[in-house]
Amino acid sequence: MTPSLRAALATLALLTPLAAQAVTWQDNSLTYTTSNRFTEPANRKPVHKDILEFVHASGYSHGINLLRVKMLRSSGVDPAKNATHGATEYYVVYRHMLSLGKLFERSFAAGPIRDLALTAGFDLNTKDNLFAPRKRQLVIGPTLRFKIAPPGFVDLSLLLTKEWNHCGLPPCKAPGNTEYIGFDAFPMAHAAWRIPFALGGTPLRFEGFAAHLFRRGDDYLGKHVGEETLIRTALMADVGAALASRPNTVFVGVGYELWRNKFGNHSIPGVDTNAPTLHLRWQF
Repeated sequence: MTPSLRAALATLALLTPLAAQAVTWQDNSLTYTTSNRFTEPANRKPVHKDILEFVHASGYSHGINLLRVKMLRSSGVDPAKNATHGATEYYVVYRHMLSLGKLFERSFAAGPIRDLALTAGFDLNTKDNLFAPRKRQLVIGPTLRFKIAPPGFVDLSLLLTKEWNHCGLPPCKAPGNTEYIGFDAFPMAHAAWRIPFALGGTPLRFEGFAAHLFRRGDDYLGKHVGEETLIRTALMADVGAALASRPNTVFVGVGYELWRNKFGNHSIPGVDTNAPTLHLRWQF
């Protein structure tokens, strides 16, 4: 176990009792997303996906918890193993953001910055296709929180991340290659935002995230992994407020996913995504 991994695990252990403190606010939502322009590495055809995502966010005296659970169902051009129907993926993200200002009882505000936080968490995934990924990822690092009126936010993080995964393809099982891998640790720049505004009396939100992964090292076949960029954005309209006088309940919107060198793959088809997306959300 590397020193950076030991530090990440120790930090998560320290944050767990903090996250269990009394919740002062929470927000839950269920979002349906669809597009027929998603991509998968080594697949030359665009993939239609239907995505259902549950998001829980909550705050307590010293920080914020964020949990995302996604189910992604592909069309038949991205099939399940030994099947003609589409593959199903489950993806879980957990992040805990600890306010250092609250922890040390001092202000880290400066100019547009309102606080400094420590972010830690993990990603998990599984997919029933031939590749059979089993992602396990830890992240930890500082986050700058910028001044913007609630419920909006703009956060910028620099995270150290370590990933373990699995490849079920026959070449990965060949002599000299590896089926299970622990990728080299690497830094990741991550920005997340929600910017509320109104247009013609309709409340709107411009939201999303952008991440650049400075991947390094080799993959299952000994091929060098490439740096990776992922951006997901959406413009969401509060139709509950506009049509039924029930704000913050039903949102519809359009978005866009841009992905370069998906999963660190490069120089093969299907690793670059340019996908317009449609979204329907129930917030509760």
